[in-house]
Amino acid sequence: MLVSIVLLLTACDSKKQTNSEFPDWAWIGFERPNGVNPIISPDSTTRFYCPITQDSVDWESNDTFNPAATIKDGNVVVLYRAEDKSGQGIGGRTSRIGYAWSSDGLNFQRKSTPTFYPDNDSQKELEWPGGCEDPRVAVTEDGMYVMLYTQWNRKQARLAVATSTDLEKWNKYGPAFAKAHNGRFFDEFSKSASIITKLVDGKQVIAKINGKYWMYWGEKFVNVATSDDLINWEPMLDEKGELKVLFAPRKGKFDSDLTECGPPAIMTDKGILLLYNGKNKSGIDGDTLYTANSYCAGQALFDLSDPSKFIERLDKPFFIPESDFEKSGQYPAGTVFIEGLVYHGNKWYLYYGCADSRVAVAVYDPNK
Repeated sequence: MLVSIVLLLTACDSKKQTNSEFPDWAWIGFERPNGVNPIISPDSTTRFYCPITQDSVDWESNDTFNPAATIKDGNVVVLYRAEDKSGQGIGGRTSRIGYAWSSDGLNFQRKSTPTFYPDNDSQKELEWPGGCEDPRVAVTEDGMYVMLYTQWNRKQARLAVATSTDLEKWNKYGPAFAKAHNGRFFDEFSKSASIITKLVDGKQVIAKINGKYWMYWGEKFVNVATSDDLINWEPMLDEKGELKVLFAPRKGKFDSDLTECGPPAIMTDKGILLLYNGKNKSGIDGDTLYTANSYCAGQALFDLSDPSKFIERLDKPFFIPESDFEKSGQYPAGTVFIEGLVYHGNKWYLYYGCADSRVAVAVYDPNK
């Protein structure tokens, strides 16, 4: 009997990933806190007066997912994507961005109205009726918050920029690549931007490298762009004048279908660490270890002095769908879609979307 128990425990442990399976530059050990998740779920009781339809709408009744995260006045603030019931299917409803805050990063209060949304403004043509999707947020040393988000008018997805000093009143600047290369990429598909950040006296802030701001971006491949002002961004091109591909989906791996940038990248002593979302392709080109079409989280490393220099990435995901609410909802194939990363209380808090329907958190303690 004792031998059987020992063999059973050994078999279970063999399925778990250990730190020795990963290179020393990777951040391994993100843990889901017990009894906390999901931290944000749909709410059918909150209402918002839409300035475009001039009607009250249940703006977060269908799904709440894909969150950005940052720190304000010592609190963790999560800006999450919320969909109403105006349409059907992923991308067929209107998305707005809600505001939630927490002193411990685990238990959140929420505002009853969205903090960012399509309006009768200069961006209406690009944001209506699909809305504002999938934000990532980072902050400068002097307290300006920069949000990169997807404008979706149900025709074309565009990566756009907005700034704020309080996370509630926003200035919209439109597509990030509008002026780059003589406007060449204005009508090109773009989304998912991860601004490079660094820790300064325990605060995660936007970094400058070689006199410029940098961000990784992309869904079907990872590109890099630079900026002088955090508003106008210029994608890097290769020797043929095409978008430079730093890395792309790999046949037979968990990221065989998509490599979509996650939360703000962070400078470490090993290099620039990019956490990203990998979608597993169905069929023979996918990774049979993971569910077809599922989203798992990966990590990649870039050179500290040259952010465009890709060094390596993990062959295995460091975070995969496990809980029931991560494998149900709008996306039953399974999704842990990472978009928010903050340093709080000497730990890293990773916020992610669950099956395009909920928001959850995992915590990494670097001291362990």
